[in-house]
Amino acid sequence: MKILITGGTTFVSKYAAEFFVRRGDEVTVLNRGSRKQVEGAALIERDRTQLGDELRGRFFDLVFDVTAYTGEHVRTLLDSGVEFSDYILISSSAVYPETAPQPFDESCTCGANSIWGAYGTNKLDAERELLSRVPSAYILRPPYFYGKYENLYREAFVFDCALGGRDFYIPRNGEMKLQFFNVSDLCRFAEILLEKHPERRVFNVGNGDTVTVKQWAELCFKAAGKEPPRFVSVDGKVPQRDYFCFYDYEYVLDVSAQYALMPDTVPLEQGLKEEFEWYRENPDSVYFKKPYAEFIDNNLL
Repeated sequence: MKILITGGTTFVSKYAAEFFVRRGDEVTVLNRGSRKQVEGAALIERDRTQLGDELRGRFFDLVFDVTAYTGEHVRTLLDSGVEFSDYILISSSAVYPETAPQPFDESCTCGANSIWGAYGTNKLDAERELLSRVPSAYILRPPYFYGKYENLYREAFVFDCALGGRDFYIPRNGEMKLQFFNVSDLCRFAEILLEKHPERRVFNVGNGDTVTVKQWAELCFKAAGKEPPRFVSVDGKVPQRDYFCFYDYEYVLDVSAQYALMPDTVPLEQGLKEEFEWYRENPDSVYFKKPYAEFIDNNLL
């Protein structure tokens, strides 16, 4: 297959580019050329909002759009003259208002979410722009991604705490639920969509099971080869994002439609182990390590 992937140099888009290259597909990535490119992928070095005639008349079996964050991002790509058979847009669970009944399913009315703000409404604009012009496109709404090439300081923060022998500071009792999705499962699900072409166009994607903050941290410590940490509960009066890597927001996606097509996902314990092995060899790949530990040392010890 001829596949166009937007991005291709960080986390989800980088993993996807490597995944389809390994499959033997003819992969082209669209990015500004500011980072090392995936071996075996052809590069179109452009800002996606300034494409000119670079894509005009070019055909791809699939556009795998990972980096569309606004309606403009979708619009400029579609207006470029590119031709394609299938289009998969990676959206976000942030399109669901936190006030909607949970678990969120694909029929929920989408709208502003006070936690995610413009990120969620911009993603929703991207969805609407795409489906208004390409009704056959697929929209995928994930929870938190994790896995190889993770470039946000989430699991890596816990790994660093484990390797440093630190206590782990958790919001209140650590019972807040988290839902994850491995980047490898995203790519496998894309394969299934291309093979089966289901009539449904919008899918929540993610693990069927949630974990608590404490369970997640324990699995991260285990992935690093360490015993479970000593947990320290932090009062709700302390801003959670000063010392912890997730917002104070618990939500759950209904992913039954995904599971009907792909009845298995990577076990979280396995996926975290794989992510740790990669992070151990690539500790500088997390671009901005937020100073959670420094805040803890200066304010919470």
